[in-house]
Amino acid sequence: MRTTGESALADHATRGSRLLTYLVDAATRHAGDAARTLTRPSTLRGLTVEAAWLAARALLYPWGAREAALEPGEHLRHYRTDDLPPWRRGQFVTALAAGAEPARPVVLVHGIVDNRSAFTVLAPALRRRGFAVVHAVNYGVLTAVNGDVRQAARALGEQVDQVRLATGSDRVDVVGHSLGGLIARYYVQRLDGDRHVDTLVTLGAPHAGTLTAHLLPTRLARQLRPGSPLLAELAEPAPGCRTRFVAVWSDLDQVVLPRESARLTHPDLTVEVHRVCDVGHLSLPMAARAVAVVVTALTRSAESPRDGQPAGTCMDL
Repeated sequence: MRTTGESALADHATRGSRLLTYLVDAATRHAGDAARTLTRPSTLRGLTVEAAWLAARALLYPWGAREAALEPGEHLRHYRTDDLPPWRRGQFVTALAAGAEPARPVVLVHGIVDNRSAFTVLAPALRRRGFAVVHAVNYGVLTAVNGDVRQAARALGEQVDQVRLATGSDRVDVVGHSLGGLIARYYVQRLDGDRHVDTLVTLGAPHAGTLTAHLLPTRLARQLRPGSPLLAELAEPAPGCRTRFVAVWSDLDQVVLPRESARLTHPDLTVEVHRVCDVGHLSLPMAARAVAVVVTALTRSAESPRDGQPAGTCMDL
């Protein structure tokens, strides 16, 4: 008869064997596709750009570690028209005359082991398009090391409340890269964040988990594994969710595997799914094609107010 220790050891060995088999099968399924993808010149260019952005992010990281201050009245300073070209000034005055509301504040949430420097390209692009307040938050390295998505989502809610208080806006738009997208989704779906978030854009977020999370033994990594309790919680019904979702995924994502895991499908959510080609995971907040998708999605949302009712649609564009 087995002792308790022997039984536990045997169970552990069985689980380890099943996990190894699962990873080998998954790697085999995707190896052929990866080999075909790497033969395309556009893919090689994408990988080169990814390496260049990685080097740039390493240089920018110290700057991004500093928290960005959000002072009361910041939105009013940005609405001055002195430095706008004549055509932009005319559009601004026309919008005010028509009674149009200013564009909502945008909150940017970075990915794992990163900071607000990830949005060095996206933030200015949004400001040029007329979004007066673009505020990037840092949720801390500890979250990435052994954190918890639920705790990070509560902290994000506090950041959103601070932005709303400083700007006087009832609702904001949110853009989340990688883990940041999953944190923002949890805030919207499980913490009543849909009351305050109009549109959530996710860039390479592991909505269905990622196989790479099996490489680390941390609590956060366990939450990001396919089929985890956290992901099962997000798959639960979310009737009446008022937030519109835009999920952007890449066929060259080397972090979220399978890559289609960055798609978002949920029967109770209003979802648009956009695929961008030959853009690496780190490049998603910086690549021109991905930035264009984000800016267009938020601009369309700002120009076409919705009644907040979910449509349950999913488009892969």
